[in-house]
Amino acid sequence: QVQLVESGGGLVQPGGSLRLSCAASGSIFSIKTRGWYRQAPGKERELVATITNGGSINYADSVKGRFTISRDNAENTVYLQMNSLKPEDTAVYYCNLDVVWIGGRSRYWGQGTQVTVSS
Repeated sequence: QVQLVESGGGLVQPGGSLRLSCAASGSIFSIKTRGWYRQAPGKERELVATITNGGSINYADSVKGRFTISRDNAENTVYLQMNSLKPEDTAVYYCNLDVVWIGGRSRYWGQGTQVTVSS
């Protein structure tokens, strides 16, 4: 099995910064794609950013220029650096990894971490 553990959420004032981390553990051979999604109350879960094993990166228009996704292949970790945060960034943030592991290939979700942007 593969386990994902997220950390780094919290309460921050508008204009502030947070860094989210998502670490995968288990019998992992490789991670094809790593991504961050978010879900605000009453809204659908939406894509925030993705990064492939080859380094291709995609951002939602709403976070371009403010958020940066990165990865540590050796640690099977994905990060999301969030700067210039706005109240509309308030949501539960989930990491999602497309993992090749001893049992096959599967997509896994983190447990979610709350990000609240408020003065």
